Amino acid sequence: MPEHDVDPGRSAFDDLGPDSPETLEWRRVHPITPLVRGWAVVGAAVVILGQQSLEGGPRGGLLALVSSEYWWTLLAALAAVALVGWGYSALAWRMTTFAVGAETVHLRRGILFRQQRHARLDRLQSVDIRQPLVARFFGLCELTLETAGGTDSGVAIGFLKGADADELRAELLARAAGLKVGGTRQVADAARAPSDAVIDGAVPEGTEQVAAAQDAGQPVRPVRAASLEAPQVPVLTVPLGRLIASVVRSGAMITLLLWALGVVVVMIVTGEFAVISASLPAVLGAGGYLFNRLTGEFDFRVAISPDGVRLRHGMLETRSQTIPPGRVQAVRLVQSLLWRDRDWWRVQVNVAGYGGESEEKNSVLLPVGTREEALTVLSLVLPDLGVDEPRRVLDAGLDGDSRAESAYVTAPRRTRILDPVAWRRNGFTVTGRALLLRRGRVVKVLDVVPHERTQSLAVSQGPWQRRLGVASFQVHSTEGPVHPEVPHLEASDAALLMTEQARRARTARAAAGPERWMERQGE
Repeated sequence: MPEHDVDPGRSAFDDLGPDSPETLEWRRVHPITPLVRGWAVVGAAVVILGQQSLEGGPRGGLLALVSSEYWWTLLAALAAVALVGWGYSALAWRMTTFAVGAETVHLRRGILFRQQRHARLDRLQSVDIRQPLVARFFGLCELTLETAGGTDSGVAIGFLKGADADELRAELLARAAGLKVGGTRQVADAARAPSDAVIDGAVPEGTEQVAAAQDAGQPVRPVRAASLEAPQVPVLTVPLGRLIASVVRSGAMITLLLWALGVVVVMIVTGEFAVISASLPAVLGAGGYLFNRLTGEFDFRVAISPDGVRLRHGMLETRSQTIPPGRVQAVRLVQSLLWRDRDWWRVQVNVAGYGGESEEKNSVLLPVGTREEALTVLSLVLPDLGVDEPRRVLDAGLDGDSRAESAYVTAPRRTRILDPVAWRRNGFTVTGRALLLRRGRVVKVLDVVPHERTQSLAVSQGPWQRRLGVASFQVHSTEGPVHPEVPHLEASDAALLMTEQARRARTARAAAGPERWMERQGE
């Protein structure tokens, strides 16, 4: 934010153009929010007090403490912690407000140190609804806005009623798409106004229908913004049996089983049971990863709507994600060796704003699916590859190698000394809309990068590569699980690809539509 002078007693946030505080409607989150957020403090206090009582309490542990004359001290301590925790949460709720402006979403929070965050709607990458287990009991949700400003640029608004969260998400997506929407939208009264005066859907900027109805003296009535939500068409659902089978067939599960077998063998040979406690952290880590994978991707559903790709998943914590069109920076289709006989694939994406702690949960477009399902999901974010036979190109990227006739430029035969297993797979091809990079034999990988989403390019060459006259090519994308690259190309091919891809990226960005995609309809 540029620096500027402000009047004494006036905040630097008071001059925000069309979104000045005087024109904004500031709202609070749901009053039960302190209860939802404060339970964690009470739960942690119960664990800590229980541990201290077992270690330092009277002989007999916690049961003896409860049955003794000092039982009231335990209850008093828990009550004090609960009072402090919920009191702090209540004060934080009182100091938290949010507002939706014409161009920006604003969030004010903080007790001792006040903080105001802004999320520009034209930089909005996705709008997610998160519903933790405790919030689900009260029917509350948290709305998370991810913007193209880094891993800590999102704005979380919570907690809200489920209907209010859906309504707010629909309004934000409509505004991000370039539609002028208020907290309510106006339509002509169907009973008295002509049919062409009724606004069906959101009101685009510059529309004259509402103004004409008002000038003609026709009454207008407010309609809830929830009706702004675009209809969705279900695409696919991941069956629970397949999800469980994919987790069982994962490398983490195999590693866990081998580790457990090794621990049992060592325990039998040495006769020492302490090896179990020594290996417990590793077992809990692998087990926790598998548990989070199963619960996080439970009931995974994919749908498509005019405002983007909609994902819904989760067992203990449900998440509803909406990724607007054109915001996916790169796509990866990956298949492990244990999935080969079922021809299962996992689809991951890079979306600007996702990353860090949210990367694993929010960057999965399809946790496990057949080849047809994986290609269907790919077509949702990249409908046109810009090639006459897209299926042939994609199949060559998923299965092909240098022995197969295809449009892919592959690594030379002499690179087998550097990569004896997968050297035939390493290659790339270019279509009218995207760059496709393939690699890997044990784990097959196909990366797809739209030309206009190319961030930067690099060619690297190690000493052995220099001796063989080959180089590795990388496409730098936003933070996420997808790192597009292809190793050990002919050095001349890598250099030419870098030059040509830079030119294609500039041309594609110049021809790309506006960030607010619905504004294209008015052109």
